Amino acid sequence: MNAGGSEGGALVGAPVVEGDWEYQPVRLPPDVTRISATVQLGIRAEFGGWELARTLLYADGSRKVWLRRRLSRSLVAGLAT
Repeated sequence: MNAGGSEGGALVGAPVVEGDWEYQPVRLPPDVTRISATVQLGIRAEFGGWELARTLLYADGSRKVWLRRRLSRSLVAGLAT
């Protein structure tokens, strides 16, 4: 899950912090099946604590997904100092 990396065909963008939430855009190319996309996103949810925030389906068949998770209190406290 590295920023700007590619995992299983998915292009993962850099996380963005907004308020109490951290968002991470994921771009899925058109050749990724719905089942494969479901598995990839499910793994991120299970092991990374992410949840689905928004999904866009483009005319070329690619998808852009925004995942989100709450910032942990220790991380928020570390940013404030």
